[in-house]
Formats: sequence, structure tokens, C-alpha cells
Amino acid sequence: MIRFILNDKDILTEQPPGMVLLDLIRYQQHLPGTKIGCREGDCGACTVLIGEMEEGKLIYRSMTSCLLALGNIHGKHVVTIEGINPAVSDQQQVPLNLVQQAMADESATQCGFCTPGFVMSFAGFCMSDSEPTMENAIASVDGNICRCTGYKSIERAGRRLVEELKECREDRLTFSCNKGIVPPYFKSIPSRLQSIADNMIIHSSVHPPFLGGGTDLYVQRHDEMTHAEISFQYDHPGMRAIKKEGNRCVMGGSVTVTDMMESIIITDAIPSFHKYTKLISSTPIRNMATLAGNFVNASPIGDFTIIFLALDATLLISDGVNERPIQLRNFYKGYKEINKKPEEYVKGVSFELPSKRDLFHFEKVSKRTHLDIASVNTAISLSMDGDRIIEAGLSAGGVGPIPLYLGHASAFLKGKTRSQEVVLEMIELVHEEIKPISDTRGSKEYKRLLLEQLIKAHFICLKNDNLGS
Repeated sequence: MIRFILNDKDILTEQPPGMVLLDLIRYQQHLPGTKIGCREGDCGACTVLIGEMEEGKLIYRSMTSCLLALGNIHGKHVVTIEGINPAVSDQQQVPLNLVQQAMADESATQCGFCTPGFVMSFAGFCMSDSEPTMENAIASVDGNICRCTGYKSIERAGRRLVEELKECREDRLTFSCNKGIVPPYFKSIPSRLQSIADNMIIHSSVHPPFLGGGTDLYVQRHDEMTHAEISFQYDHPGMRAIKKEGNRCVMGGSVTVTDMMESIIITDAIPSFHKYTKLISSTPIRNMATLAGNFVNASPIGDFTIIFLALDATLLISDGVNERPIQLRNFYKGYKEINKKPEEYVKGVSFELPSKRDLFHFEKVSKRTHLDIASVNTAISLSMDGDRIIEAGLSAGGVGPIPLYLGHASAFLKGKTRSQEVVLEMIELVHEEIKPISDTRGSKEYKRLLLEQLIKAHFICLKNDNLGS
């Protein structure tokens, strides 16, 4: 039995926990405002808000309901487009809320298919703690696609919301209720969620298939997952934590991209981490996608796999009883083959935090700057003593059947002083380690040249010893 709140309604459902939320919203609860689009998390037409209590505070995040399993919304508040309008009787015309009115006034809708997703993303922005700037407003809808209206009118609607938010002198949820962005019933949600939490039963059984955020698994195996007996890891106790132990950062396998972006531990050590993650996916997907899922997916161009290979991360693998550590560089055995038994899952991830004198940089090239899969990506981590390299980690994706830790090139850099000659000599070693193939993202010759240029970009960007600048 799965319990959650859908808009202002308490839900107790016996639907399969592997069913995606989108199907329950439309076909079981008959709320058609949430649209079916790509079913791959790309278009944003199915965007909803998911609210949950975090450290005593109600936090709402936008998520794509087409990839969100019912098992991952247990004990949470699900908000659809129907749930943000003021309550009215059946005889009255439903009034627009502040976000919808801004969209209407700025002619920011035409066919209307994408509009609910934009409205939900903007509403989430209004209730968030993010600074009320146009940059953040636009970032909040980076997972929403409009095919017919044009984005300038949507931007103008966002600007109107930013001006409203600048008047906020209270917490944003209270402000949103008072300004008519969301209905007053939102004020009762924290106590209602607590009531659900007091009566929740946590099932900790461990068996495959394992599910984190589902942002890739449901794209590949939607029908299979719907009725599968799933071990849900997303809300597993202890697997969403980020902590510092000595000089190591220790994270649970279910930590999301957004969790990392909001972690002071990570952003203090890698100040440009936020900039790098903006190149990876969209806000709703970052709110769902887990770190362990990125590793286990075993894509040769997994962006976070490449980042944490360069940082020489270690995985903690568990079967529910026994645990074993393994370096991420040793996790990949062949294309989509990993050093993990079917009954095992990635329980945690740890890595040595860069010091203020150390250097880290990430580069990615794709056909689109945002919302696209890399043609080639690469990261570098350098432990420095002045201008001398004490330790080095270099990784690359898109140039082999697995995400590559470039061991020979990394070892070559150890003890060297940074110079053009050293970089060029190291690149020759890189060419010996990689095995690119021609595909839709470029020829093998193009990928070799691209990686060479990106490695040069690492050293150019790090020339002032300003971490990731």
C-alpha cells in the first residue's frame, strides 16, 4: 500500500509500486492536465511538484512524472496543475493563479500542450529558496520544451514572477500561499505529511531489480518495471546523506545531483561544481537522478562517472549482508558490464576532497550545450605542490567502450611541472589508451581530436591555479 497526498487529497493505492506516477495521475485519478509527451524525461509536459519534509522544512522540487515510480512518492506531496488553483465550487469558473495569469498576460501559451509543465516549474521556483533572479527563473524551466509559442514571452512571464518574489519578506511557501501562487491548503501539508510518516512502514528487503531515481531505467525498461518486484533505494535510510569523514567526502548511493549541488562539502572543495552540473541534464532530472544510478548505468559517456573517475572515487558495494569497496576505475569490465553481482547494489561513494591548492576541471562537448548526451567528456584532478604535480587523475568518455580512467597519462603527470611540452607528451600517451569508434556523435578521428583539444582546455583553464575557473 502506497500512501501520499495528491494535491489536497489523501491517497492510499494498491497500484503496482513500479507504475509511473504519470499513469496513476491520468488514468486512475483522471487528472488530464499533466500531459503525456516523450515519456523519456526530455520534454517536461508531465512535470509535477514533489514535496517532502527535509530537516523539518517542506521542500518542493519539480520532477518528470513519466519516470517517477509510485514507490518513490510514498509519504510525499504530489502537486499537479489542478492542485495549484484556488478551490472553487463547481458552478464557478476556475480562476488563474499568479503564475498562470503571468503566462496568459504575456501571451506565453499557444497550443497549450506544454503550458502545464512550464506553470508547475515556475510554481516550484516561486516556492524555492533560490534567489529571485531571471537567471534562476529561466533555470527552473530548463527541462520544459515549447514547440510553438516562442520563449521570449515565457521569459517575460518569468520576469513578472521575479518582480513579485522580490517583495517577499517571509518564507517563500507562506508568501506563495498569501500571493495566490498556490492555494491555502499548502499550509497544512507539513502536518499531514508528518501524520503519514508516523504510520509508514519501511520495507528494507534487498533484491534486484534495484531502483534509484529511475531516470534511465524507465526509459529503457518501462513495461518490465511496472510489475516488477523492485527494491527501492531512493529513500533508503542513510543513502541520501553527504558527510565529511576526515578529508573524505562520503555519500550514500541514492544522493541526487541536486543533493550534491546543494552540498557545502562538495561546493567548497570544487567551487565550479555547480557550473559543471548545469551542463548535465535538466533541473527535474537532476532532482531525481542518483549517483549510483549513473555509475551502474555504465554509459561510456556518463558525465558524473567521468567526474568521479578523475577524483579516484571508491564505491561501497553491498548485497544487504556483506559489503566490499571497489575503486570506480575497476568497476567497468566491458561495454555495459560492471563488477557487480545481480544481488548487489551501490550503497555508497567516497572520494578525497581537493584542497584549496589542488585543481579540478571538467569539459563536455555535445551537439547542444544543454540537455544533451556528450560526444566526448573529460575531467582532470591535480594535487599540487606549487607548480609541481604530486598526483593526477585524468578521465575521458566517448572514446572507448567504457568510461575510461587514463592510467598511463595520469601516472606520467606525477612529479611533472606543468608546461606545454609536458601536456603535449601526455596527450600522446592518451592517444595510445583510447579506442574511439565512429557513431552518430562523430567519427573516431573527430573524437580523438576533440579529446586532445579538451585536455588542452583543462590546462588552459587551470593555468591560474584557480580551482575550476
